[in-house]
Amino acid sequence: MKFYNKLPFHIGLIVFSIVADQLTKLWAVARFTNETGAQTHDYINVVGEFIRFGLVFNKGAAFSSRPQDLMPFLPPWLFFLIISIVAAVALGWFYRSIDKRDWLSRLGVVMILGGAVGNFIDRMRLQMVVDFIDCDLPDFIMTRFPTFNVADSFVTVGVALVILSPVILKKLHKQIKDEKEAEKKAKEETEKKDEQ
Repeated sequence: MKFYNKLPFHIGLIVFSIVADQLTKLWAVARFTNETGAQTHDYINVVGEFIRFGLVFNKGAAFSSRPQDLMPFLPPWLFFLIISIVAAVALGWFYRSIDKRDWLSRLGVVMILGGAVGNFIDRMRLQMVVDFIDCDLPDFIMTRFPTFNVADSFVTVGVALVILSPVILKKLHKQIKDEKEAEKKAKEETEKKDEQ
């Protein structure tokens, strides 16, 4: 098994994603607030105005949505704590259920988990998420893409890897499917023999 498909590498990637996310957020807050802690509302152009850095605090979930409105009796921090625990358990179960040969899906799940933990830390520490990467889009789609952070990037790339794995590793996925069908067939035949 390649090093990038082993548990130590996956744990290291989760730690790296969390550290990179938190350090860049600390930088963004320090850079885009003044001595009193108020936002300066200025920007740093990275690639002209196409990609720029500027501080935004997101008190909701993805794309500033407010899923906690579904359960207004829960304080937002408790809502996100419950959601994060459920998501972490689900991702852990999904990771364990993936065939070990499917390194791309496993890597994707690890990236999603690392990004989710990064944003979870913000919600527990600040009751909001620090976003600072601002990208332009063609105006017929939307004026600008919602501001995001390093954790969001890890989640997005991770989801893309999980979705693309059956396409990129097509032969492997077919082999895994055939093996599962053969196992199921063998099990059914064994059960029939036991009944007789």
